[in-house]
Amino acid sequence: MKEPRVSRPYMPGYGMVGPDEGGGLLDWSWAEMKLRQSREYWVASVWPDGRPHVMPVWGAWNQDAFWFSGSNRSRKVRNLKVNPGITVTTDDASNPVVVEGTAELITNRALIAIFINRTNSKYDQSYGLEFLDPDVNATFRVFPKKVIGLQESNFTGSPTRWEF
Repeated sequence: MKEPRVSRPYMPGYGMVGPDEGGGLLDWSWAEMKLRQSREYWVASVWPDGRPHVMPVWGAWNQDAFWFSGSNRSRKVRNLKVNPGITVTTDDASNPVVVEGTAELITNRALIAIFINRTNSKYDQSYGLEFLDPDVNATFRVFPKKVIGLQESNFTGSPTRWEF
């Protein structure tokens, strides 16, 4: 993955400091650690009529991308097949990482097997490859375009934006 451009996000009204003030910008390694360690994630997609749709999912940060799956009949999957724009957040609202990107539908069984192995290890499961059969379930990979993270302990000094 190429190195992201790092800057302070624009957050008017929250007492944010300038890019050279406060506790400093966070390292990308901090965001990746939070993305790997999160147990649950929230994914936001958009209904065809423009309404937002948010659901919790299990997932994994792997190979510089966020991976998750869902039933082909689920609302989030149907939304993403029409409009692949997506936002993913970690489960820690006090020290969040928010990823904006595009959900790429993965049908390559070798790539799906890598995700299954990662999921089994992370969640102490024993799913087989048939669990994510592309005819029944969709597997997505989200490479970040923009990521925002902050630490509650340094709310005004830590907000950081990474752009890829």
